[in-house]
Amino acid sequence: MGPNQKWAGDITYLRTDEGWLYLAVVIDLWSRAVIGWSMSPRMTAQLACDALQMALWRRKRPRNVIVHTDRGGQYCSADYQAQLKRHNLRGKLLSFAESGMYPWRTLYQPGNNAGNGV
Repeated sequence: MGPNQKWAGDITYLRTDEGWLYLAVVIDLWSRAVIGWSMSPRMTAQLACDALQMALWRRKRPRNVIVHTDRGGQYCSADYQAQLKRHNLRGKLLSFAESGMYPWRTLYQPGNNAGNGV
């Protein structure tokens, strides 16, 4: 495996002095580097789409990348699925059981200080 073959996306929430913010992140599973992100006070499909768009821009729009996500409404949305198709990406929606098996998810779990300094 090498860069731009498999990506993963997830959304977490961060407590701030002004309330909660949602953070959508896309990582390259080969390097584990964050390649796209977006923040918003609302958890919407646009949040996930914006993070994916940043990843596409930063990685010069690679094709045939497998993009792993959970089955959250943002990733199942028509807008997100259309974005995958438009850029020739292959979405893989993980089952609930599968989603707990991936160690990259623990990077962004609330309470682990991943959001400090954000």
